[in-house]
This record gives sequence, C-alpha cells and structure tokens, in this order.
Amino acid sequence: MKNQNLAYVLALITILFWSTMSSAFKITLKYIEFKNMLLYASFCSVIFLFISIIFQRKFRALLRSKRKDVLNSALLGLLNPFAYYLILFKSYDLLPAQITGSLNYFWPVVLVLLSIPLLKQKISYKSIIALLISFLGIIVISTNGKLISIETSDIFGISLALISAFFWALYWIFNVKDKRDDILKLFTNFCFGFIYVLIIVLITGDFSIPKTKGIIGSVYIGIFEMGLAFLLWLKALKLSVNTAKVSNLVFLSPFIALLIIYLSLGEKILPSTFIGLLFIVSGIIIQKYIKASEPAN
Repeated sequence: MKNQNLAYVLALITILFWSTMSSAFKITLKYIEFKNMLLYASFCSVIFLFISIIFQRKFRALLRSKRKDVLNSALLGLLNPFAYYLILFKSYDLLPAQITGSLNYFWPVVLVLLSIPLLKQKISYKSIIALLISFLGIIVISTNGKLISIETSDIFGISLALISAFFWALYWIFNVKDKRDDILKLFTNFCFGFIYVLIIVLITGDFSIPKTKGIIGSVYIGIFEMGLAFLLWLKALKLSVNTAKVSNLVFLSPFIALLIIYLSLGEKILPSTFIGLLFIVSGIIIQKYIKASEPAN
C-alpha cells in the first residue's frame, strides 16, 4: 500500500542519518583506530540485520541460500563493507570531514564511467559535459579552490576518498545484478565483510578494545549508518508513489552534512568545499535528467 507522506518522513529520517555520517566517523576516530572502528561497526551491523531478518520472518529463506549466492556475497562483502569503508575511514583519519565527505559524493559519477565497460552503456556528449562539471567540483575541493597554484593538504587522503567512491560504485553495479532479497543479501555481504576485516586486524596485530566513546561511536555507525538507514530507505521507496519523489531528496544530504560538521566538529566550512560540492551535485542531477529524458533502448 502506497503512503507518500510516510515515505517522505522515512526518507528524511534516513537522510538525517546519512548526514551525520561524516561527523560520526571523525568523532569516533578520535577514540579508536580506523580498522578497529570498521570491525566493531560491521559486527554491530551484522547483529542488527540478523535481528531484522528474524523479525521479518526471513530466517528460513536465509538458510535456503544457494552456493552461488554465498559466493556472490563473498565478492560483494569484499567490496562493501571491507574495501569501501576501510579506505573511506582511512581518508577520514587523514583529512577534514568536509573534504572526505564531499569527495565521497563523487560515486554516482564513477558509476556512470564504470557502466560504459561493465554494462556496455553508451554515453552522450551531454553526459560528458555533466561529468566534466562534477570533475570540476572535485578539483575545486581537492585544491581548496586554488585552480592555478595547486596546493593540497594531503594528496594520499584525497586519493583514498576518490578510490572509496570507485569501490562503492563497483559494489552498486554488482549488487544490482544480484536479485536476492535486499536484507538477506546485505546481511550475508556484511558477514563476509566482517570476516575480512577481522582477518586483517588479527594479521596486522592492530586489534584493541577501544575506549567507551569509541565503542559507542562504532555501535552508532554500525546500526544507524550501515543498518537502519538502509532498511528505512528501502521502506520509503516501497511506500512512495514514484521512487523519484523520494530519491531526489538524497541531494539534501551533503549540504545538511556540512552544517552538522560545522556544528559538531567546529570545522570552518571552506567556500571551496561548498562550491565544489555544488558542482558535483549539479553534474549528478544533470546526468540524472539526461538519463530520464533519453528514450529507452
């Protein structure tokens, strides 16, 4: 049954959770090493998703998972949460939250680029212009607006933020091809992701029991950013009369995130960050409009 008002409420709650992401990552990293943060967060997400599966009475469906599905989750879990969040958290560890958070929104652009070789999609000159607009936003943010005399605080951190966007886009492409129930798929993906992180932490000898604030932050990230937000977003899409009515609201997230970063972290939001983010989001919106207006093949 469709309920557009409830869909809007759930979508806005989800966007609020996503908007706290950068601040939550940065604050938690003060009290815990980035690999351990992912370890604890992914574990909490696995527990939360398992409880959700029980409440939704999908446990038997989980047990009926085919070998092909399990192997697919082994690959998807390697991309997300393992590679994506591991690289992203390290970038947050190196850079101001506003920089990594803004650069991370570059993933839809990477998605378009990857769709050309992986999904055999053609790209029009209009799409190329939209991509160039988003690329300009990346340059503005990465150089603090100094386009002629390029100075960057941390090239490695910026590279990690962009690489994480690559892994998320790659995960999205393969995830769409997987037709399993969304929550079952996410649960098994995170199970494998948790195992991968645990192996890395044990091999490197970096396992540690963090301070209480580190645990609280990791629990928040695991439940609200990785788990609950995903379920609320899915519910909002199902309740919406038109998915575009809900999905378009996601463009509020990066700008709300900047406000929360300023209020919670005290970071002075650079004009270059805001302007660069405008370019990135504008390019994505233009690309979305072009795709919607193009005739289906």
